[in-house]
Amino acid sequence: MRVVVLSGGRSSEHEVSLAGGASVARGLRSAGHEVVEVMLTRAGTWLHEDEELRLRAGGGLLEADVVFPVLHGPFGEDGTVQGLLEMLDVPYVGSGVLASAVCLDKVVAKDLMAQAGIPQVAYVGVRAGRWAAAREEVLADLAVLGLPVFVKPARLGSSVGIAKVADPAELGAALDAAFQHDPCVIVEAMSAGVEVECSVLGPTSAPRVSEPGEIVLQTEWYDFAAKYEPDGMQLRVPARISDAAHDRLRTIAADAFTRFGCSGLARADFFVEGETVLLNELNTMPGFTPTSVYAKLWELGGVPYDEVVTRLCELGVGRHAQERSYRH
Repeated sequence: MRVVVLSGGRSSEHEVSLAGGASVARGLRSAGHEVVEVMLTRAGTWLHEDEELRLRAGGGLLEADVVFPVLHGPFGEDGTVQGLLEMLDVPYVGSGVLASAVCLDKVVAKDLMAQAGIPQVAYVGVRAGRWAAAREEVLADLAVLGLPVFVKPARLGSSVGIAKVADPAELGAALDAAFQHDPCVIVEAMSAGVEVECSVLGPTSAPRVSEPGEIVLQTEWYDFAAKYEPDGMQLRVPARISDAAHDRLRTIAADAFTRFGCSGLARADFFVEGETVLLNELNTMPGFTPTSVYAKLWELGGVPYDEVVTRLCELGVGRHAQERSYRH
């Protein structure tokens, strides 16, 4: 296939995206595909071979058979680029507009998880307007979560803008810092459970779930350094959880993937407290850097990197053909 790989983007995860895009491009070339690389600048310009691209509705993208958007955070993983690719009428890897937008917004996703009865940690969503108008009321609302808590921008990944707060005097400053990244912030109660992740691959209706991997940290918590620096964390497979928790975790991952309408891929992140399995979030475009968990879990399960990226491209082509069969 002729595959256009998109990387970079306007979000604070620009550099992570570039590293992941380079890895995907190498994997695709290793599998024998023709790769065309497009870099999205921080200003939003799309560049191919240092030339700015001009896009036309229905005109495809550089004659690609499929596009692989290795983009994270706003303006890439949130449904915006997915919508643009829909307008270009080109197949692409990963979830569509709605699932991408919902899964990136942690407050919306957790509200829907709560409605579906999916177990999760306690949380409170805070909007910037309310924080500006009623700081003391917000802090009182957050007290029900106890301490420590994690304060996160609602629509970023890679642990950007996140703070662990154990002192109530530091909570206001952590919220102020998070609001520099996003107009909505989520505050989550801390789980003392084992942090476990699994990779999901496949169509919406029949996803395949990898063996769960336990995140063994060399740092206090799973911050940016732990995710992207060498030896920041170790991935332990099999995870040190019971057989019952193992089976429950994989079932929840597949169910959530289908329930949210995801397609192609996702990484499901959990906390396991004894026999209790708590879903933290689904990432519809997880990292693809050399240290990233998504592909590692498949490789440990016997599926090499180049086969994973090839399968994702095939799934994108198949979903596009299926959706074009409907009359709108």
